[in-house]
Amino acid sequence: MPGHITRYDAMPIPPVEAQTEYFDAGVLRFGVEYRLLSEAIAAASSVERARGGDSADPAAFDDRGVSLHVFGVEDGCALEVLRFDCFEEDPHYHYVSWSERRNEMLHIDPVADGEPLCWALERIRTRLPQMLARAGAARLAERVDPRLVEEVLPRITEAAYRVRYHHDDEAVARRALGERA
Repeated sequence: MPGHITRYDAMPIPPVEAQTEYFDAGVLRFGVEYRLLSEAIAAASSVERARGGDSADPAAFDDRGVSLHVFGVEDGCALEVLRFDCFEEDPHYHYVSWSERRNEMLHIDPVADGEPLCWALERIRTRLPQMLARAGAARLAERVDPRLVEEVLPRITEAAYRVRYHHDDEAVARRALGERA
């Protein structure tokens, strides 16, 4: 794989349920969350080990922004397979494979790709099955109903912009630390 991929030895920090709004679209569930990432929040999170080789430096965590979570739903269980972290300082996205214990992160270049949240929403609209397959969820990708995704996308977009511009950092931090402690 190309060198622009960071492979972490931990699975992604899960969404904070109390600050995530969910939208169902058949076999998919989307979560919209305004997220703070700090040393304290990273240290308080309990994440599972992955098979990657790069350890994240919690001291380097100081970012914030909208996260778009994409879960595959099977037998009532939802596992995150894609995440778009449209952060202010380091926008990026994750390919997550729970069966392979793989968490790969790729940076978004705002100069080349444009505004990260717009870019991520456009990827969901136009490249979701391909990205799911790349994440190791080919069976899920085959079962995606594009009409259901298109139907829910305006609500996801509205929620993403709402939390981007209307959030309380102190409340977000309290919920993240309280839920993970």
